[in-house]
Amino acid sequence: MADRILTEGGDVAAVVRELNITEATYYRWRNHYSGLKAEDAKKVKQLEKQNLALKKLLAEVELEKAVLKELAEGNF
Repeated sequence: MADRILTEGGDVAAVVRELNITEATYYRWRNHYSGLKAEDAKKVKQLEKQNLALKKLLAEVELEKAVLKELAEGNF
């Protein structure tokens, strides 16, 4: 959508008004996703969510492992 506005002669101010975001957000998104097609950007978001879920799962497993280690050592 931003690309369409810009190619039609709009400026960044028009883009941020249309998307209801700040200029800082626009530039942050542009730096993060520049050159990506919409499909690729969706895939990146999906992978980021999956990565977060895996990190949480790993943290839970590590906590359980630490608790079991304490129990095995008799420090309860």
